[in-house]
Amino acid sequence: MVAGNGRSPSSDPTVDPAFKRVLMYLLVGTKGGHNRVEMIKLLKDEPMNANKIGERLALDYKTIQHHLRILQENNIVVTSAAGAYGAMYFLTPYVEKHISVLEEIWARFGKRQI
Repeated sequence: MVAGNGRSPSSDPTVDPAFKRVLMYLLVGTKGGHNRVEMIKLLKDEPMNANKIGERLALDYKTIQHHLRILQENNIVVTSAAGAYGAMYFLTPYVEKHISVLEEIWARFGKRQI
């Protein structure tokens, strides 16, 4: 995948290397990586609350809450109202700007989950 500037996202100097390492760990290096990728894909298209994400992915509400907490702790998602029932989740602006890094990581390494 080549970004609009002719470089692949992994060679883009504006992408923080720590961000790439965090994504590698959260999406490829852990058992729940596939669920997190699917959640990020949904949130890329539109903000959603945990209940709606669970319905779309056919996952238990507690599972969704667990993954959202991890994504939030790692600055991948933000919420409209922390701890409130029905709070909407959004991708952080940095993740939105560099979504191609996530897509590249998943395309290259997603099949090799632990």
